[in-house]
Amino acid sequence: MMPSIKELSREPELFSSGHRACTGCGEVLAVRQVLLAAIKPVACVMPTGCLEIVSTIYPHTAWQVPMFHSAFENAAATISGMEAAYRVLKRKGKITEDINFIAFGGDGGTYDIGFQALSGAVERRHRFLYVCLDNEAYMNTGIQRSSATPLGAHTTTSPAGKVKPGKLEWRKDIVEIMIAHDIPYAAQATVWNWNDLANKVRKALSINGPSFINVLVPCPLGWGYHSSQTITLSKLAVETCFWPLYECENHKYRLNYVPKEKLPVTEWLKLQDRFRHLFRPENKSLLDAFQEEVDRRWEQLNKKVKCFD
Repeated sequence: MMPSIKELSREPELFSSGHRACTGCGEVLAVRQVLLAAIKPVACVMPTGCLEIVSTIYPHTAWQVPMFHSAFENAAATISGMEAAYRVLKRKGKITEDINFIAFGGDGGTYDIGFQALSGAVERRHRFLYVCLDNEAYMNTGIQRSSATPLGAHTTTSPAGKVKPGKLEWRKDIVEIMIAHDIPYAAQATVWNWNDLANKVRKALSINGPSFINVLVPCPLGWGYHSSQTITLSKLAVETCFWPLYECENHKYRLNYVPKEKLPVTEWLKLQDRFRHLFRPENKSLLDAFQEEVDRRWEQLNKKVKCFD
């Protein structure tokens, strides 16, 4: 059942203030929302990344739950080991509580470096929720492109200039890859629609097996926008259908939000410095290609929803 804002407001704040995230950081907002919605107690894992840097500078920590910091490549392997040990201890009667396990990874640690660990943990059917905090690049180490970076984006390793107009490849569709693992529950969410995200967290943690949620987390520094526009950009990503809110539960696709009027993707792109060069006349073909790919994926998703309805 979807938790109300009144119910969530009574929950303890498990990611406390005083961390060192940038103003307007979508990543820490997502962590707060996930932990507020999670059924307690929870134990967490995070690999190296922005979240680790801003939340655990020794001797301080923003985490009010048990947190294990793993290497960049093995967050899913670490949490699956914790979950396996928990099951043994519970079977022996040494633990009586029902504990939920949540791993938080950035797109670099999920789409790329940590993918083999995630694929293996899901294949072994460990019971945990993996939350990908997707800010679409390696923001922690200098805004390098990842396989989550959209077409045409300017990053420090796909710089827009005379040689090439930003990144030349489209982003990897990690949710569909997780669904292809026959995972019981996979979903996509944003920090704008907090009740949709909270509902997905509750549902994911009720699954007896692995679950996965990909959350779009705007990054003021890496995307190049004013920090006051984080929620605006989250919402525009959904209203343009660049980032549809949907879920796949036991092979059944479901759209969780359908825009009343599908906006052109330029409404989302034009607010970000990383796409500014796409609006030059010589790059119009890239803008058109971007819109065509958004339309193709939106149409394909709607077909899957109807097919499995």
